[in-house]
Amino acid sequence: MKRICFLFNHDQTHQLAHSLPIALALAARGEHHVTLAYARAGVRAEIARQADPALLARMELVQLGLKRGGSQLLAGMLERLVPATKLLIYRDNLDFFRSFDAVVVSEKTTLLLKTRYGLSDIKLIHTRHGAGDRAIGFNPESAKFDLVLVSGPKIRDRLIADAGLAPERIALVGYPKFDLCAHNRYEGTFPAPERPTVIYNPHPSPKLSSWFKDGAKVLDAFRQQDRYNLIFAPHVMLFERKWVVTVDPPSLARVEPPGPEFAREPRIHIDTGSGASSDMSYTNRADIYLGDVSSQVYEFLRAPRPCLFLNSHGVDWQGDPNYLHWQAGPVLESADHLLDAIDAAVASHPDYAPRQQALIDATFSLSDRPSAERAADAITDFLEGHTRG
Repeated sequence: MKRICFLFNHDQTHQLAHSLPIALALAARGEHHVTLAYARAGVRAEIARQADPALLARMELVQLGLKRGGSQLLAGMLERLVPATKLLIYRDNLDFFRSFDAVVVSEKTTLLLKTRYGLSDIKLIHTRHGAGDRAIGFNPESAKFDLVLVSGPKIRDRLIADAGLAPERIALVGYPKFDLCAHNRYEGTFPAPERPTVIYNPHPSPKLSSWFKDGAKVLDAFRQQDRYNLIFAPHVMLFERKWVVTVDPPSLARVEPPGPEFAREPRIHIDTGSGASSDMSYTNRADIYLGDVSSQVYEFLRAPRPCLFLNSHGVDWQGDPNYLHWQAGPVLESADHLLDAIDAAVASHPDYAPRQQALIDATFSLSDRPSAERAADAITDFLEGHTRG
């Protein structure tokens, strides 16, 4: 029996559904000791909301905190700008991490356990989060994991070509989030629910997001019309802090939330960070997707529908693999005449539907067997030294 830790060391809950289904699948088998480790109470609450209580009872849940002298002071000084607590958690809990055969994570800061703190005996398993195209998902850091679970051949091939990840350290497992979230659906009502619903889903990175330049214009366009309902559900980290800091690409910007006039508009539903923002409730409910570089577009495209994208930074995107998803619909150079552009995107959707299906086939390797079960197989085989098929 192996000791496996699923680590949820996140500021928000958006990465949870990418690895929690795998932990539940392993717990159902009872072959290993499975621990769920989390840092924030909100993450614990989201685990309870999403997990089967009977399976949750089969796992150990541990809340990690800051223990070393000065950590809380340092975190208090820096937390408004950067996720200091998240980074200090590793340093302050090394004995805890040493007790496991493997740590399963959805992000890359956990590599500090090996690169900074020398815990070379622990196997780090990366589930990734999302199935998007951004370059950061395929940087050399990805090659430092002992095993990487990927959703489809698109991800596998780019990890090999761009990150230099050895093929034998990749397992093609599908998309475990679908096992947990595929049937979630926002059931809130609009004054005219028969109207098509658009989801606007901007990314937080100032150098990639449409929010900083075009966001207010987008919301105002929907406030001034009666053709569509709007769900404004940005990436949950967009409004997490007053300043947005990203490493890749390097950027820093102050972020302003939407004004109260938009919150008062019954045709606009605003959610800047609840669990519904990342559990597919909105992507399943919407009829049309409007965004920029968020990987949630692929979750929306699980059922192909009209998409359009805002190129707020004038990117030369044609042929760039980091913008592969922009082949799924029209790309707008500005938010001017937005409603007419949405009408046109709906009308032209049959032209894009075959390409959307090809993107989905490359992104998600799905089968009759649940993805979480396939991921649990891959982890078990890897830890027990078996050869995966």
